[in-house]
Amino acid sequence: QVQLVESGGGLVQPGGSLRLSCVVSGGSIISIKAMGWYRQAPGKERELVARVSSGISTYYADFVKGRFTVSRDNVKNTLYLQMNSLKPEDTAMYSCAAYDYPGSWGQGTQVTVSS
Repeated sequence: QVQLVESGGGLVQPGGSLRLSCVVSGGSIISIKAMGWYRQAPGKERELVARVSSGISTYYADFVKGRFTVSRDNVKNTLYLQMNSLKPEDTAMYSCAAYDYPGSWGQGTQVTVSS
């Protein structure tokens, strides 16, 4: 079972940017067929934000298309989520998941977009 540790969240003004990181330990990220970023706002269900499969194919939820970019660094064993043009509605706890290892959620990193 791999372990996932997210970081990079924080408080940012609307229109700002953040880059989230998800470090994988206990295994090689290359061996993980698909990984995703999810978010959950208070009182709402967890939702898929972006996914990368085989390190190449990507999927983005409509509400982040054109603003967020998911990528993977095989050397650093890390999954990233570059978030630009942030909006207040992007405020949530962001977590990463490795689909090959169900239940392997990290502790999450809080993103707050507010002026």
